[in-house]
Amino acid sequence: MGIKNILLIGVMTSALFGCDQQASRSALVLEGKTMGTQWRVSLAGVDPQRQAALQQAIQQQLDRDDHELSTWKQDSVLSRFNQYQGDQPQPVSADMADIVVEALRIGHKTEGAMDITVGPLVNLWGFGPTKQPAHTPSQAQIDAAKAQTGLQHLHVIQSVEGQWLQKDLPALDVDLSTMGEGYATDHLARLMEQQGITDYLVSVGGAVLTRGQNASNQPWRVAIQKPTDRENAVEARVDLQGHGISTSGSYRNYYELDGKRISHVIDPATGRPIEHKLVSATVIATTALEADGWDTGLMVLGSERAQALAIKEHLAVYLISKQGDGFTHWMSPQFKSFLIDQESK
Repeated sequence: MGIKNILLIGVMTSALFGCDQQASRSALVLEGKTMGTQWRVSLAGVDPQRQAALQQAIQQQLDRDDHELSTWKQDSVLSRFNQYQGDQPQPVSADMADIVVEALRIGHKTEGAMDITVGPLVNLWGFGPTKQPAHTPSQAQIDAAKAQTGLQHLHVIQSVEGQWLQKDLPALDVDLSTMGEGYATDHLARLMEQQGITDYLVSVGGAVLTRGQNASNQPWRVAIQKPTDRENAVEARVDLQGHGISTSGSYRNYYELDGKRISHVIDPATGRPIEHKLVSATVIATTALEADGWDTGLMVLGSERAQALAIKEHLAVYLISKQGDGFTHWMSPQFKSFLIDQESK
């Protein structure tokens, strides 16, 4: 797996206001930066005079999330857990416990393809804080990094008294960036509800969630991006119907090493970047967090295994694979119910 950022977005909030009719309600768009990516909140029927207060509330929420999840900030909750070299349970918030529980659940369902402990391998291949390697890592280096990973070494303890994370491998390093965008997007949706706002589209990086209708009293529409360098190339459009959506892709975040293209998506089973033909996996789920977890696991599995798992788990999935000089797509039956239209290939 790898770290998602703004360059990986396969979900665009194009046509946010949905139609050519004159808007019957006020439209408000707020934007900012967080977690090394961008956030965007589009609102319908909200007094523009609330803009400054909402902008501040949104940024404060995202700053709190970043303080929990960041692996770049040494004083974050997650960094402190990673720095701890013992095996005693460490207290965390209910939200952090929930994200780890969801990560472990999806990790189990994907047979370890979605692994939030894979950080040492991500770093080894040059997609973390460390620099890109001068040469392809040796098998010995890969094996050494793999020995520091494994979901079986991470445990969540929940009781009426609180929540704790525990590791039985002292060097275990947890990286929640693969689900952080979905986590933060769900929090923005919760914040909108707390603010009494019922018509909104919220997004952090490549994770999006909608509720209600846009300013033209039409469904919010989200576009899935084609796996090209053209940012406005649309593959398909969907009406999320109050769900979350997230895309993981291998087609932008890569580098060349020893004559080969190195993808940021690392397979925990092999310890190496993926080499299969699947280039984009989009998932629609009840929450953005769930969608953000599944898309990464499916990307690691590759097209055939991802299709089989999507059918087994009744997931709403859209996959794009490289074929010759072009691309092919596959969608699960559940995804079709969200589809508005699909561009010609």
